[in-house]
Amino acid sequence: MATISELKDIAAQVRRDIIRMVHAVQSGHPGGSLGCADFLTALYFEIMDIDPQHFTKNGNGEDMFFISNGHLTPVLYSVMAHRGYFPVSELATFRKFGTRLQGHPTPAENLPGIRIASGSLGQGLSVSIGAALAKKFNGDKHVVYALTGDGELQEGQVWEAIMFAGAKGVDNLIATVDYNGKQIDGPTDEVCSLNDIVAKFEAFNWKVVQMDGNKMEEVVEGLKKAKNELHKGQPVMVVMKTEMGMGVDFMMGTHKWHGTPPNDEQAAAALSQLPETLGDF
Repeated sequence: MATISELKDIAAQVRRDIIRMVHAVQSGHPGGSLGCADFLTALYFEIMDIDPQHFTKNGNGEDMFFISNGHLTPVLYSVMAHRGYFPVSELATFRKFGTRLQGHPTPAENLPGIRIASGSLGQGLSVSIGAALAKKFNGDKHVVYALTGDGELQEGQVWEAIMFAGAKGVDNLIATVDYNGKQIDGPTDEVCSLNDIVAKFEAFNWKVVQMDGNKMEEVVEGLKKAKNELHKGQPVMVVMKTEMGMGVDFMMGTHKWHGTPPNDEQAAAALSQLPETLGDF
């Protein structure tokens, strides 16, 4: 178990890793990755019951996590490396040809911690529901977690999955929406407004928990609250408010850093705002 201070230090280093990884290859998605650093740090270091040293694809006997918005590999890879799934030094191979750390996760590379290919948006929640049902059938009391983007909620398959999980009472599932209000083409309200998503989830028979995804104390508290709502006949949806580009002042408040790498000057400016807490790879 990690303290809040320790979790904050890990998240700070993860944000440095994100900038350095994306800058090094001039490719990747820094904005949403920075916004989700606190959430994934808390999930992997405090909330989930996992064993990185004995990873299995079927996930029997442990919690499972599926990232549906698979372009957020910079934050996912950094958190997994620091958690012990693979060497932190391997982060230097991000998005390079022939390496395991591809731009979107793929099980074909046999990277510990990765069970599905994702990033073709709209599919991850369906997969997580299937995994949750498999645990029920197998008598496994562990939990399945999933992360989606708010722009991803414009995909029709997501709502089929939401309807199914609510109707069938898949109550060993905690899904989280990264609700930053931005997507690649602009603000979600302008591209295709989501309107009142809390009311929508509740109408589909989900228990909803809301939290600030950029305050570590609230993230830990919110995820623990979500766990307390499990096994009560409803799946749980965490609506997580985040800021795209969190931690780097010139990346916040805009969608333009969704998939844009920083140049040398911008990377240096970003890193000057992010403390090196665990040591750079």
